[in-house]
Amino acid sequence: MPKMKTKSSAKKRFKLTGSGKIKRKHAFKSHILTKKSKKRKLKLTHSGLVHESDAQNIKEQLRLV
Repeated sequence: MPKMKTKSSAKKRFKLTGSGKIKRKHAFKSHILTKKSKKRKLKLTHSGLVHESDAQNIKEQLRLV
């Protein structure tokens, strides 16, 4: 039986924290930054956590389940 492969897109976008939650980066921070406020850009810089309803789906893509 062949090995189960992880989804390369999910592998690049998500990391697992020590407590088992999934860390992600915010969108809308790559270009067209002139019209966005300094406060908004600063908040987009920091990483966030994936919502619990999406976590199971991402864990399946990362083959953690």
